[in-house]
Order: sequence, then structure tokens, then C-alpha cells
Amino acid sequence: MSIEAIAPASPGWRRFFGRRPMLVLSAGLLLFFVLLAIGAPIVAPYDPIMQNAEVRLQAPSLLHPFGTDNFGRDILSRIIWGARLDLQMALIGVIFPFLIGTTVGTVAGFFGGIVDALFMRLVDIILAFPFLVLMLSIIAILGPGLGSFYIAMALVGWVSYARLIRAQMLVLKGSDYAVAAVSLGFSRPRIMFRHLLPNAIAGSIVFSMSDATLVLLSGAAVSYLGLGVQPPIAEWGVMVAEGQSFITTAWWITLFPGLSIVCLAFGFSMLGDALGELLGVHE
Repeated sequence: MSIEAIAPASPGWRRFFGRRPMLVLSAGLLLFFVLLAIGAPIVAPYDPIMQNAEVRLQAPSLLHPFGTDNFGRDILSRIIWGARLDLQMALIGVIFPFLIGTTVGTVAGFFGGIVDALFMRLVDIILAFPFLVLMLSIIAILGPGLGSFYIAMALVGWVSYARLIRAQMLVLKGSDYAVAAVSLGFSRPRIMFRHLLPNAIAGSIVFSMSDATLVLLSGAAVSYLGLGVQPPIAEWGVMVAEGQSFITTAWWITLFPGLSIVCLAFGFSMLGDALGELLGVHE
């Protein structure tokens, strides 16, 4: 293929991204954290859990750009390795509630009647409890750890997705193409998941980006409280908790992991707004 044949496509891509700076900025920020997490063994200058009493509580310097903590561990290396866990928490903590809520909302909205009433009463019961209190209660019962956090998020976080999908299904199941699919004798699972769900899921995809922000902050909070990731594993919430006793004398221990949480949460939030604008979805 000649160069002239492919040249006209380039300005189109430039116009597409040029008109959506928020999408470019947010995607670039998230891509940076993803690449940082993937390349942690290569990029991190030190072992994240290696202790060195000779350099403990050192301020940021050329040797340790983000300083060291009370055990002499390099803060920059711990932040780089911590990106792996925090991205993992945001991803897994959204996927399972998304899948559960999407399935429940699709079934409830499509069938209606007693099925819808049962599922929605369950949603009302879960929503009657404060989100963080219910999540912490489940983790306390199951015991500290990442597995308990994921289970708690799956049991609590699916209700928002269920409500979103249900509302869309109630509208779409009366559309012309849905009625035509029923007339043609298509099975109910095919109508629900092949014809209706693809048209109803855009709002949930946009919401999942904002939900990833909530999951990230919740994961950091749970680790901060000692119910999530356990020391000495490098995780940003754990790092903030470890540095709180030195906030007046070694501010860098809490500042840099705290800024990392803010930046990653900001990236997810901006991407949600950009996708909402792109897909024409308004939260």
C-alpha cells in the first residue's frame, strides 16, 4: 500500500483526539501507571522491602528521589511496586460487581414481576446500610487480606450496576427490535444478552470508571486500617499508615504515596467523564 493511500487517515485521528483532550490526558495517565506497574522489576531502583538502617528517614535526594522510610526502604521503589497492587484492587474490585450487577439487573429488568421485586428488595436491603460500614463488617468477619476485600466489594458493590442495567432493560424490552426478536421466536437468553444488553451497558461502563475510583480509595482505606494488604508488602494505603507517626519529621513517607492515590483516582475519574461524553451518557 502506498504512503499516499494511508496519509488521509492520520488527520482524522488527530481531529478525534484533538477534540477530546480529557480522554487523551486520562488515558495517558492511566497508561503511565500501567506501564510503571508492568515494568516495576526494571524501573524500581531498589528492592521495595529491603531494609537498611543506615539510611532510615532520609529526605528526598539524588540517591533516593522520594526519600526513605523508618526502615530505610526506598519510597520511590515502594510506590512503583505498590502501583501493581492498587491497580489490581481497582480492576478486580470493579470486574466482579460489574458482572454480578449486570446479570442481576438484566434478569430483573427483562422478566419483571416477582423476579424484579425479589431482586430489588435485596438491593434495597443492601442500600439500607452505609457502604463503608457494610464492607468493613464483611472484611472483619472474613479476616484481613486482599481476598476478603474482593469478596466484600463483590457482595456490596453490585447493587449500583444492577439498578443501572435494570432501568435500561425496562425501557429497551418494549422497543421495536425487542418485540421483533420475540416474534421471531428467539430464546429469552438470546434476547437479553445478545440484543438488549449491548444497548443497555454503555451507562454501566461509564459508571465503572467512577466506581474504580471508589474501589481504589476504599482499598487504600482498608489497608490503612490494617484490614487489607499487610506489611511489609508495598501498597500505597499501607505506606500512608506507616508514615503517619512521622508526619511532622518525615513528611515524604506519607506525601508521595498519598499523591499517587490521588493521581490514579483522578485518572479513573477523568476517563469516566471522557467516556460519558464520547458515548453520550450522563451520570
